Amino acid sequence: MTLPRQRISLVTLGVDDLTRARAFYAALGWTEAEVADGMACFQLLGQALMLFGRADLAKDQGRAGADLGTGALTLAQNFVTREDVDTAFAEALAAGATSLKPPEAVFWGGYSGYYADPDGHVWEVAHNPFWPLAEDGSLTLPQPE
Repeated sequence: MTLPRQRISLVTLGVDDLTRARAFYAALGWTEAEVADGMACFQLLGQALMLFGRADLAKDQGRAGADLGTGALTLAQNFVTREDVDTAFAEALAAGATSLKPPEAVFWGGYSGYYADPDGHVWEVAHNPFWPLAEDGSLTLPQPE
């Protein structure tokens, strides 16, 4: 079987406190899949998100003791309406996120805001009127004509 090369199967976030990280994503309404001790995994549309202890992740990468930072990567969730963005942002803050930029109209014609989860991983919540979402929330980029 030949798989497409342009894909992501799993995104792993290094966390300082796995219990706290699990509680944060559970408060957002995410359901954890049973995988293995020492990690938390969430099934997404066509991929998975894993939470793994930051020190354990550095060791697994062959970089034991490395200082794994955050902020150079943004994870994003797109929504159908601006109101959905506002709701998702408020829910994240209520779950323990830190506001980085409240949702607002942005230069490219959409509406977005940013928050950081309790471990500093940055999430964008956005409404992009140029990128319609399927009923299951999945995104397929418009193709050039």
